[in-house]
Amino acid sequence: MTKYIFVTGGVTSSLGKGIIAASLAKLLQARGYSATIQKFDPYINVDPGTLNPYEHGECYVTDDGAETDLDLGHYERFLNTPTSQANNVTTGRVYQYVINKEREGAFLGKTVQVIPHITDEIKRRIRLLGNDNKYDVVITELGGTVGDIESLPYIEAVRQLKWELGNENCLVVHLTLIPYLKAAKELKTKPTQHSVKMLSENGVHPDIIVCRTEEPLYNDLKKKIALFCNVRPEAVIEARDADTIYGVPIEMMVEKLDIIALKLLELPLGNEPELIKWKEFLTKLRYPKTKVTVGLIGKYVELQDAYKSILESLIHAGAVNECKVEVRNIHSEYLTPENAAEKLQNLDAVLVAPGFGSRGIEGKIDAIRFAREENIPFFGICLGMQMAAVEFARNVLGHHDAHSTEMNADTHHAVIHLMDEQKDIQHKGGTMRLGAYDCTLDPASRMAGIYGKTLIQERHRHRYEFNNDYLEAFEKAGMMPAGKNPSSGLVEVIELNNHPFFIGTQFHPEYKSTVENPHPLFVAFVKAAKQRQETKKEEANYEKNLSHN
Repeated sequence: MTKYIFVTGGVTSSLGKGIIAASLAKLLQARGYSATIQKFDPYINVDPGTLNPYEHGECYVTDDGAETDLDLGHYERFLNTPTSQANNVTTGRVYQYVINKEREGAFLGKTVQVIPHITDEIKRRIRLLGNDNKYDVVITELGGTVGDIESLPYIEAVRQLKWELGNENCLVVHLTLIPYLKAAKELKTKPTQHSVKMLSENGVHPDIIVCRTEEPLYNDLKKKIALFCNVRPEAVIEARDADTIYGVPIEMMVEKLDIIALKLLELPLGNEPELIKWKEFLTKLRYPKTKVTVGLIGKYVELQDAYKSILESLIHAGAVNECKVEVRNIHSEYLTPENAAEKLQNLDAVLVAPGFGSRGIEGKIDAIRFAREENIPFFGICLGMQMAAVEFARNVLGHHDAHSTEMNADTHHAVIHLMDEQKDIQHKGGTMRLGAYDCTLDPASRMAGIYGKTLIQERHRHRYEFNNDYLEAFEKAGMMPAGKNPSSGLVEVIELNNHPFFIGTQFHPEYKSTVENPHPLFVAFVKAAKQRQETKKEEANYEKNLSHN
């Protein structure tokens, strides 16, 4: 039968439960086991789709159109396997389902309570991915921190599952913090002891304790944690701050997290993990030969998690090109025609990020114009592609009030407008064009060369689209519709002729980039940035030689 691992967190949030879960799954995968990860979030939103990126970071989209937590992006990037709607569950979704059942009379007039009805539904969803025995191990990450009132039903559901399935079929990994007090020059275990005590008071005792720490845990300290928290000494795992999240699986392998987990689940150890491609990637990542600077133009740049998948995709692409990608965050709200040159001229490439709403839009358009006119490699994603169309209509076609109807419903030149299928929709949650759709690429396009094929499938998250009434005018002026949806005719990609690299995609390629399969668009974009940098160096050397002569 499928075995279950639960990952909980204590002391503080943002310790990296998702990275630990993904690292453990990667090691199990390398040992020959099929593993998947799911995230259970305690907030009452039905999904993250309506959450502001400042609240919860980016909203990650799966092939089947689920708007999910950004941790699912880590799962896919580490395991190189797609996730689905079943991999992300929120309290809102659980309660919505139970309340709908109550309204239908499914509980036969019984009083609906947290126990057993809510916890039963949580348990049902935990086991959903394991029901058909497709996976040997299902890892469930529980969002929040032990002690949060909203997490209690999930902890109770785990307690019940351990009791129902037996300790050999379930284990709990508790991620906690060992703070280092600089004044005392000492690591402190007390917060971990309290966290484990609080978890135990709720009926769940951790089998493995993973300790986030800035300093190494010496053996006596590990023994102390094991004694006070009632776990085996070998089940106290050190998780020191890493130079990159992609180094964590190797660190966990050294700490034998996978071995202790398999022993507790009474599973054979399987093959020794080789992780050859993973280690090659890490070597290229840690020892780049060159460096490029990419300007990320967005309006949520203060929060790194708002553009998490884009940043990780640039890391993957940088490693392929054996080049460090330094991302310079540029807030589009403060970008103007007057300061665009100052902020952008020293960049090797410009990426205009996705988003919603009118704030910071003119700054994005100014950045796109500068990149187009100065031949700086440009990549626009979703809203970035739409604003590239607006900029081209304004400054090349001469339609000075051109815009998207999302920002200006009264524009005389709506080059971007609401999709027909969106016009009668009232509810905002989960109703956009979501998930994977086909796209046919023009065989003569740069895009077809980048992908090496003409039929691709990418993930979407948008309500507005390119207005095909302007297609002919765009083509005549040099902007090519390089990709279209084969059934609807929706323009998926625009590409500028006679430019080193100018591509806008309506879809989100960043969602499909993984360590072992970096996305070809990002690889080509970083390569173009390298080429620009090399050209600038050659020009500078040429001018230097001229001045000497």
